[in-house]
Amino acid sequence: IMSSAKVASAVQTAIPKYRYLSAWFCPFAHRATLALEHHKGRVEYEWVEALGWYQQEDKDNVTGTGQEWYYHWKADELKRVNPSALVPTLIPVTQDGTPDETKVVFESLVTIDYVDQVSQAPESERLIPRNDPYWAAQCRIWEDRVNRDCCSPYYGVLVRKEDSERREHFEKLIQGLTQFSNQLKTTTGPLFLHNSQLSSVDLALVPWAWRYYVFEHYRGPDYIIPEDMPELEPYHEWYHHVMNLDCVKRTLPDKEQYLEHIGKYADGSARSKVANAVRRGVAAHELDDEKDEY
Repeated sequence: IMSSAKVASAVQTAIPKYRYLSAWFCPFAHRATLALEHHKGRVEYEWVEALGWYQQEDKDNVTGTGQEWYYHWKADELKRVNPSALVPTLIPVTQDGTPDETKVVFESLVTIDYVDQVSQAPESERLIPRNDPYWAAQCRIWEDRVNRDCCSPYYGVLVRKEDSERREHFEKLIQGLTQFSNQLKTTTGPLFLHNSQLSSVDLALVPWAWRYYVFEHYRGPDYIIPEDMPELEPYHEWYHHVMNLDCVKRTLPDKEQYLEHIGKYADGSARSKVANAVRRGVAAHELDDEKDEY
């Protein structure tokens, strides 16, 4: 018979398991996927495709195409456990295999932090340092900065209709990447933390940095992230390093498939909360569940 101490130890060392409600195309969910894959072997998950698209018939020919706009379909499970019905959403699974819907975790940056904590990884593998309060604080400061200044403008470039508005968002993006580059110079590089330790800041930016390639296709060569700007050299070094990490490479969607998907945003046919928020004139990170519902 196992003693109570051994039972407690076994519970503590059990690998946490989750139902991971996600969507292959979503960069917000991609953040959680990156955290889960970084901690592969310490955290287990079952991927559940819980968000997708459908196109309604346009009986009144509102669009002139015979088709309505694209809307999200959402799995009942997602609508039940997350008040916003957005991905990523993590549902812990008990040792007997039962999903515990009383302890659901969502919001992309929160899921990175949460997965990092439950992984019980050693300090050198942590995405947010446990033993250095200063750098833990810097991670949280810069997660927010890259989210506002390097991720949200992505949608402005694609969704806004006037070229002047698109340029405004693109210039804000370049400014955000320049600030990120300047911060990278303060460490040993090429990543946000010293000694090439992967961090929550890197994971916050990776999904959008990888997706910037769509700008050239939908908005033309003037919207390519400049390769010849000295101010962006640290960013490009960061990009080439992080995109070659195994835990990153195995999470990247097919480029052609994603390019087709994001066309819904570029041509204005997507009716998602993010797209609606940007059309309303606010940043993607400022979406409102009520105002931007569809």
